Amino acid sequence: MIDTEEDIRRCYSVLRSRLSLDKPLTLLHIGADRTVIATASNVLVLPIGTEKTGMESFHHAPPTPAEIENAINVVEDEVTRAHKMTGTGSLLCTTDDSIREIAHLAGVPDQPEMRLNRDAMESLFTRLAALSTGRPAAKDNLRVDSSFSAALLILREFMFHLGFTFINITSCDKITQQNEPSQNLYHP
Repeated sequence: MIDTEEDIRRCYSVLRSRLSLDKPLTLLHIGADRTVIATASNVLVLPIGTEKTGMESFHHAPPTPAEIENAINVVEDEVTRAHKMTGTGSLLCTTDDSIREIAHLAGVPDQPEMRLNRDAMESLFTRLAALSTGRPAAKDNLRVDSSFSAALLILREFMFHLGFTFINITSCDKITQQNEPSQNLYHP
């Protein structure tokens, strides 16, 4: 679990050392009260998170179209602050369970190492938007609570505005077990 900037730096270092990459790495953590992004040279903390953004932006389940639009504006302003630090060609990774759940709901088979592409994530966001406009929730297994909606929205804005076409998801346990052989699933 990532609770501090030190945790994300450690997680970044361990992940970076375990992967044989010929490109930069960006580690994304969407926490309850903040989102943290780590690269080789920087850690950026954004004041957006699953609980904070959910409570401040979403007052209905599913959120209304106006709530989604307002949340997009807030999140977009924060996410674009990371544009210069992520650069082009960076590999996006996370250890977040919330993003693992998003990937699973988007149709990615649940396994220790997962890859969620932007199109599948966008399709999931489209489902949330459809539910917000009145499509019966009984016809969809998508969670519509505020924290899930916030996680999905933050991930969407991050991938869209920073140009990531996919995100790799690994478990925290796998990251911290340095003696385990590396599985190089991170090359596109």
